[in-house]
Amino acid sequence: MHDVSIIGVGQVPVSEHWDMGLRQLALGAIQAALGDAGIERVDAVVVGNALAGNLSAQNHVGALVAEYAGLSGAEAYRVEAADASGGLALRQGYLAVASGSAETVLVVGVEKATDRTGSERDTALATVLDADYEAAGGGTPAAMAALLMRRYMHEYGVALDQFEPFSVNAHANGSLNPFAMYRNKLRPGAFGKAPLVADPVNLFDSAPEGDGAAAVILTTTGRAVDMVPRPVRVRGSAAATDALALHNRADMLFLRAANLAAGRAYEQAEITPADLQLAELHDSYTILTALQLEATGFARRGEGVALAADGTITRAGRLPISTFGGLKARGNPLGATGVYQAVEVALQLRRDAGENQVDNARLGLVLSIGGLGGTAVAHILERVE
Repeated sequence: MHDVSIIGVGQVPVSEHWDMGLRQLALGAIQAALGDAGIERVDAVVVGNALAGNLSAQNHVGALVAEYAGLSGAEAYRVEAADASGGLALRQGYLAVASGSAETVLVVGVEKATDRTGSERDTALATVLDADYEAAGGGTPAAMAALLMRRYMHEYGVALDQFEPFSVNAHANGSLNPFAMYRNKLRPGAFGKAPLVADPVNLFDSAPEGDGAAAVILTTTGRAVDMVPRPVRVRGSAAATDALALHNRADMLFLRAANLAAGRAYEQAEITPADLQLAELHDSYTILTALQLEATGFARRGEGVALAADGTITRAGRLPISTFGGLKARGNPLGATGVYQAVEVALQLRRDAGENQVDNARLGLVLSIGGLGGTAVAHILERVE
């Protein structure tokens, strides 16, 4: 197996891009990543996308993106795992380089999520759940997150306002990120007054869907150190799954897929959670953030919310999360989100994060979650000195 590193990153702002389709969004991120890497061609293109067939009436996205980016002829395909699609695309790109089947791989996540509104978007989002046992009964991701949150609050005696610091932190960091969809700061106390989406989940508690694209370029570390001054090594990569339907899980308050994926990545990287200086978690809902902190070894069961209260998760804390705003403030472009997370950790490790910079970051975790935890993909990224 070859050692793999990131040599280029690129992204476009997450927003409502009414004037661009999938191909145009992807092109912006691809051109930025190729320019960052100082190359023009790649051997393969892996596209992370969740709902193009539903929201954009477009499948066959791999060939579409490759041709529009001037890379026609390269191997290209789409990877889908709900809103973990970008993370799983990164893993597939990593495996292609590590196995030797490709020397240089472009991984791009892209999504157009705002062309459909109301019930059309809700119906599309519900396809990431169990169609027979959740969506058929009117379930949506927000509704299922609400069930998780209500159960967590009951089981551990947690009050709603204890989740507020997760969102306050995300918006504080997002206010500094020019690529973020929402750059407003969240005033303490405003969280509990927000309109409800699905009781107890509210607007300040859940991440907004947006349009966006992000890209990374992968190659062997041996080549990377000669190509760019600051490559970022993929020191660990792993994925795992769990039941889609919450009622089919042995313990719905334990994200088993996240626990398995992170554990395998830690083992591969030969580290423990204590070795990490930052983590980009999939904060589509604050309850998922708390559960991820517990599943990946940063907090005991029921104590994930405590890390938000004591400042651990801020950029000056022991484990900064959502350092560019996370899904909550940067926005959640679904299939592109996992690649945005990788771009953000890579920028931190390269010391290119600007006002969002975390001091002395050397190792970072990227954790992508599909739906309510049916899929989890973990990557450990390392600064190459």
